[in-house]
Amino acid sequence: MAVGTGSGIVFSRQSAEDLWRSNAGGGWATAVALLLVLLWHCRRRLRLFSCFLFRSTSPSTSSSSSSSASPQIGGFSENAWEDDLRFLIRNLNESHCGEERWEDVVQKRNSLVSYSAKCCKPKDGPLKYLSVTVFEDCSPELARDFYMDNFYRQQWDRTVIEHVQLQLDTNNGTEIGRTIKKFPLLTAREYVLAWRLWEDSDGAFYCFTKECQHPSAPPQRKYVRVKYFRSGWRIRKIPGRNASEIRICYQEDAGLNVEMAKLVFAKGIWSYVCKMDSALRKYSLRRLQHGSSVSAVTFIQKVPRELQMSSRANSSSVAAAPSVRVETITEKKKLLRMPSKKALANGCLLLGGIICLTRGHSKLGAKVAIGYVLTKLSKRGASSSQRLQN
Repeated sequence: MAVGTGSGIVFSRQSAEDLWRSNAGGGWATAVALLLVLLWHCRRRLRLFSCFLFRSTSPSTSSSSSSSASPQIGGFSENAWEDDLRFLIRNLNESHCGEERWEDVVQKRNSLVSYSAKCCKPKDGPLKYLSVTVFEDCSPELARDFYMDNFYRQQWDRTVIEHVQLQLDTNNGTEIGRTIKKFPLLTAREYVLAWRLWEDSDGAFYCFTKECQHPSAPPQRKYVRVKYFRSGWRIRKIPGRNASEIRICYQEDAGLNVEMAKLVFAKGIWSYVCKMDSALRKYSLRRLQHGSSVSAVTFIQKVPRELQMSSRANSSSVAAAPSVRVETITEKKKLLRMPSKKALANGCLLLGGIICLTRGHSKLGAKVAIGYVLTKLSKRGASSSQRLQN
């Protein structure tokens, strides 16, 4: 058995060699074809391997390019930041308010702070919020430092569980940071954001924040990375009062249902503002004891002159227009809701009468039900006719 098996192997080897010699050209073609098929199946691994080699062999060049190309920190040029500031000023001044349908969300106040917010749904993008907060007995500088102190925010804001400063450009004041926020019953959200501050000649402060990418903060599977974030504010002194106004325009897509996000915002924002006001009152003492860290506030920029002129021209002319439009929209909604409720009640009454008749109760119960339906319909018809005459 062993010999027979060995002779069979020898015979097969000899036949294979004879076949290769007789078809030398075809054999090489088959080998090349098999090699191509193997490379095709291994292309993904080869691609990953080349990417790994590229990253591992060039860390110094990437770090040097990020440090030397400071005007484009985070991938944003100076022109992009100027366009962002122009966009922010237009939104804060509500220059295009007539193009959007706004509705009130909340309006609260106490002796130390007042807060109002409204929202609209743009044609493309998430919900847009516009809020106005007024802090009494607060200077614009104190409010600015308080808003920008992300490390102090971890002490009073329970949603912020981690914040890291990733990069700060000392030439143009652009700062990049990574923040982790945890909300009840939701996966923690990860924010990698870039922001910059400006100051105009009137003493007002502007800040614009947007999402970005950074090599020190790769996405992690345990967090949900917020891919769209636009937020900006203006802090200025209210004339004739020791108070500061913070006007904020805010858009975020955190992967939540629109109606649910609106409901959560409306129910929880006022308690959040009160907590913020309490932390603000303690912040002045903390700033005296610990000082302020080096951040974008340290390297604040000046608002370009042309943007400041446009801001002055628009802020005085369109300040009161949005509230009128919001009220009209609210009144229209109330007018549209009332007839629908009445129509629903009438329909239920008619449906009840039809059920009584179809069930075969043609005696006393059916007569009582039909009489009740007719009485209700006659009363509603009389009341509606009186409203029309009035």
